[in-house]
Amino acid sequence: MMTPDEIEAAATSLDEAERTRVQTGLLSLKHPDITMDDAYAIQSTWVKKNLADGRKVIGWKIGLTSKAMQYALNIDVPDSGVLFDDMVFDNGATVPADRFIQPRVEAEIAFVMKEPLKGPGVTVFDVLNATDYVTPALEILDTRILRVDPETKKARTIFDTIADNAANAGIVTGGRSMRPDQIDMRWMGAIVSRNAEVEETGLGAGVLNQPARGVAWLANRLADYGDGIEAGQIVLAGSFIRPIEARHGDTIVGDFGPYGTVSLFFA
Repeated sequence: MMTPDEIEAAATSLDEAERTRVQTGLLSLKHPDITMDDAYAIQSTWVKKNLADGRKVIGWKIGLTSKAMQYALNIDVPDSGVLFDDMVFDNGATVPADRFIQPRVEAEIAFVMKEPLKGPGVTVFDVLNATDYVTPALEILDTRILRVDPETKKARTIFDTIADNAANAGIVTGGRSMRPDQIDMRWMGAIVSRNAEVEETGLGAGVLNQPARGVAWLANRLADYGDGIEAGQIVLAGSFIRPIEARHGDTIVGDFGPYGTVSLFFA
């Protein structure tokens, strides 16, 4: 277990990395005995720093929901992070060239809640009943922590990712807004292209076989910390594609077919 001073120092390093856009070192390398509770404590401390700076929480993101990503990191649970108000981009917006460090993009389904969800015991049906609508979304990932240590070649672990706010950095929604009982989200998918070339395709079923299941997991996990999902908040349920690198000059488009398109241009 990390000490309170170590957790504070780690959160400060993440805060500085975001401000300067210079990545900090692997926390898992500096603290070999780091635990998942430590990682979430670092994330929580970092969030409090941002709240003190005037940012507002507007929702949550869920990550590592696909089996492929879980196998890659040798875990069997998702992770989660916080969405802030200044992470929101309009559909078709231009992302400033100096906004992020190493942005990547994922396609997701966004849930907008009409009722709060408080665990434990939240089910998929509770999630569907508490959801106002769902809509296509793209999530921008960024890495305030190095992906790979240049000396040891050690890669990021789940603990680094969690501490790094689950790598969350931005969100854009668009297309159609739909009631959750109007569609089968397992079959809601997207063709994602970069500069008019298809990079990835996927279906909502890739998110724990039902995207709402990820939201239920989040509500139940938050209950362990005395927290929950509030009415009006946005929840990104998890990606059903691998992350796509967003380079300077790239246009990323998520074509959700009958549900509309979402896009971003990276200056």
